[in-house]
Amino acid sequence: MSSVSVMRALRRGACTGAVGALVVAGLGTGAAYADEAQTDQLWIQAPYEQAVTVAPADGSAQYRSLALGLYHDNSNFTVTDGRLTVDVSGLAGVAEVLWPDNCTPDGTGSVAVCDTGDVPTRYTPQVQLKVRAAAGAAAGAQGAIEYSAEATGGPDGKLVAPEYSAETSVTVGSGPDLGVSTPQDVSGVEPGSRLTVPFSVTNTGNETAHGFSVRLWATYGLDVVTRYPQCTYTGPDEDGTYTSMTYVTCSFDTEVAPGATVEPPEPLRLAVTDHALYERFDYEVEPGAGATDLDGSDNGRSLHIDADNTADFAVHGTEVSGAAGDTVTAAFRFDNRGPAWVGNVSSGDPVAVLDFYLPEGTTATSVPDTCRNAWKSGDDPAIGHYACTLPMWAKPDLRVGFPFQLRIDRVVPDATGRVVARPDYGTSFAFDPDTENNSAEVVVNPSA
Repeated sequence: MSSVSVMRALRRGACTGAVGALVVAGLGTGAAYADEAQTDQLWIQAPYEQAVTVAPADGSAQYRSLALGLYHDNSNFTVTDGRLTVDVSGLAGVAEVLWPDNCTPDGTGSVAVCDTGDVPTRYTPQVQLKVRAAAGAAAGAQGAIEYSAEATGGPDGKLVAPEYSAETSVTVGSGPDLGVSTPQDVSGVEPGSRLTVPFSVTNTGNETAHGFSVRLWATYGLDVVTRYPQCTYTGPDEDGTYTSMTYVTCSFDTEVAPGATVEPPEPLRLAVTDHALYERFDYEVEPGAGATDLDGSDNGRSLHIDADNTADFAVHGTEVSGAAGDTVTAAFRFDNRGPAWVGNVSSGDPVAVLDFYLPEGTTATSVPDTCRNAWKSGDDPAIGHYACTLPMWAKPDLRVGFPFQLRIDRVVPDATGRVVARPDYGTSFAFDPDTENNSAEVVVNPSA
């Protein structure tokens, strides 16, 4: 890798495995019923840990950014006038804080009330503290920042964050602190196109990193085009297991001095395949030579790539016949006709659920392992209801059968059951161009 001159990167919140998921578009939690008593809760978002570098003997330590914010649960309420109280008295002798303009400290300078304005339902940084090690604080010294918060709104007109729900432990350390550049998510990408990932490694620590390792993960709709000799590549299914990921592990011997940034010898490029839809590319860096990174919150990033593509989910029914007392096999089937795959690789949720409402006059005596009794209040008590789950991803041309053993308790001509495909949350698949084939019929004793 080649070294370039850059400014110190700002600290960002942890991203690997924690932000954004490959969630099927169109999923939702559903609106609350108007006649139900509604609740809301205020929350404080703050890092659990924060590392600062020990101050040099002949000067001051560098400040590090500490991102804080408030959010609440229920979007049916408007919550305003957020007030975050930050108590840094526990940092005495360990670290010192530089307050931003939207924080008003008290006379001691150790407690401040920070104005966060309107409170969103999804966390965004609203307060940026600057924290650095105090002069004379030795490596290993620790202190804590405590928080409390309240805001206007919610069912009772005022929301208060749970007591002791957030605290940041601050530790003085010495060593390398590697971080990777932050990408911008992209959408509307054409299948078959290529993207360049802005990948660089910055050392914001106070010691040189003697080499570093890199790990990359690409979902099934992405190919890692760039091949570095320092890396090994394992594609989907290459290791003999059914997987939806490409894994890359690399080891670079490049020295990364404090304040320096290094970039790969050639750009990191991805190919968006013809079966791409909701894709994710993760990358992570760690210092080499057995060194421990001072702060892992910016060691990994995630890039979400939404392709302009579709996946046609289809359900196929069946017809069977038998006499009263007979047990027959009624097997329906799920297909992904593509061209895209669909995967919930982050959440692990099923890519689809099939609701099967049994034909009248029948009882299920044996069901597939991935199906469960889903009868609920409001269903017809005379009709059995089962929910069958798909895996967390569906590749193009996937076919999954669901053979049910049905006992015919009484013969009902043209007894018709139905199978309906739906997301695990929500009611429809936004990526599906043909919703007409998301349901099918299972008919017992059809008329000639």
